[in-house]
Amino acid sequence: MDRILLAGSFLTLLTFSFVSVQATSFKIVNKCRTTIWPGFQSGANSAPLTTTGFALESGESRTLHIPRSWSGRLWGRTHCGRDSAGKFSCLAGDCGSGKLECEGGGAKPPATLAEFTLNGADGLDFYDVSLVDGYNIPMLIVPRGGTKGGCGATGCLVDLNGACPTALRVARGNGKGSVACRSACEAFGDPRYCCSEAYSTPDTCGPSPYSLFFKHACPRSYSYAYDDKTSTYTCASADYVIIFCPLPYTR
Repeated sequence: MDRILLAGSFLTLLTFSFVSVQATSFKIVNKCRTTIWPGFQSGANSAPLTTTGFALESGESRTLHIPRSWSGRLWGRTHCGRDSAGKFSCLAGDCGSGKLECEGGGAKPPATLAEFTLNGADGLDFYDVSLVDGYNIPMLIVPRGGTKGGCGATGCLVDLNGACPTALRVARGNGKGSVACRSACEAFGDPRYCCSEAYSTPDTCGPSPYSLFFKHACPRSYSYAYDDKTSTYTCASADYVIIFCPLPYTR
């Protein structure tokens, strides 16, 4: 009997070790002064994660183990609560599920997005922080322990809500203060800002005064659809720390 228990314990340990080797860790850290509600959406060819949303109070962190072949995005929902019927919703980054878990739903713009493709071409992870769909909260991605690739930190460290152009501003329900900053595409629907229709190629769609507002404030982040050269980062076999409301960071 002891031999059976010992064998079972060894198999469990071996299985856990194998899963750990095959997984990438995402440590989600909330340095904001208030609670945020991280949301996760897997890409079309990636299985859903074991959690797709949770609450993270100020000063808390949570580590998730992400499959090495995963691609998808994560973001911080802000100004969230439940109505009298118990339906959960957020003023910024809401995923439309009506629940704490997003269950496959993506972030309703505007929202600051962290985007990942793990173990892609040449075994590299590709990652970025995108403001293409607008902005709601500062965010920083920091790789740890990468073996190749640039492995640079990227993100947007600045609170843009206060400085957001009036035409892009998303106000609180009482009209006081801004909770998010829309992209020009969402605000105006103009193909020139959306990089669509006659402006659907890198040659025909360039930065606009509105995207440059984001780019000047957050030079490492995606500011419009074809902002790849200065915004996509790579690393291999790394774990990642994703920090909401990070302190000013230079690398």
